[in-house]
Amino acid sequence: MAFIDSHCHLDFAEFDACREPLIAQCQQQGVNQFIVPGITLAQSHSLISFQQQYRAIHIGVGLHPYFMSEYVAEHLNQLSELAHRYRSQLIAIGECGIDRSIANIALQIEIFEHHIELANQLELPLIVHHRQSHDLIAQSFKRCQPKFGGVIHAFSGSLQQAQYYIKQGFKLGVGGVITYQRAQKTRQVIAQLDAAHLLLETDSPSMPLAGFQGQINTPLQLPLVFEQLCQLKQLNGRDKQLFKQQLYDSCSALFCI
Repeated sequence: MAFIDSHCHLDFAEFDACREPLIAQCQQQGVNQFIVPGITLAQSHSLISFQQQYRAIHIGVGLHPYFMSEYVAEHLNQLSELAHRYRSQLIAIGECGIDRSIANIALQIEIFEHHIELANQLELPLIVHHRQSHDLIAQSFKRCQPKFGGVIHAFSGSLQQAQYYIKQGFKLGVGGVITYQRAQKTRQVIAQLDAAHLLLETDSPSMPLAGFQGQINTPLQLPLVFEQLCQLKQLNGRDKQLFKQQLYDSCSALFCI
């Protein structure tokens, strides 16, 4: 049974010198599929050809709030045109979302809701970024209800917030954060959730696991995230193997891969 890294940025420059051998090594270790989200309009365009080079890679297109400084009004229409033109290559819309650490929340909300509408039009799930913004995301969901679910990337929130997202048809991304003892709240919440509501991710090259700080993160670390998750849920033996299968099925079903 293999793993799917549900969120990694294998197109980033950090991997230019090692991408093909890294993918081969990942596949040898059981990480055999990778989901790479869009973060800017230009990078979303480049992902179309990038995906065609690597059969194991699946892509989304989107505008990440981190890059608000690059945003211009035409980007929303251009993103929509890109997504419609290459719909057959896409498995998601995003990475998109709302981030309170970044200025211009009103514009972030407008852009996020455009992504929801686009995902609904194309019958695709969303890849959602959050930071101190669960309340704002919930408000957007009331105004513009996602119809095909998605994933809340790098989830860190309360059990109540987790249950809200699950009720909305979303799964929760679980990555290196759970390897840190200081993340007790997130660890406790994730430990209470069934595999059907969880996805494994690395967010490579960012979000290194505990003990690997200062190093470039890669999808090779995904099995370590899985092992930590099994420890949190106190799983061993056959239960652990069944859990692994359920996580794989959860991701495969959401993104139709």
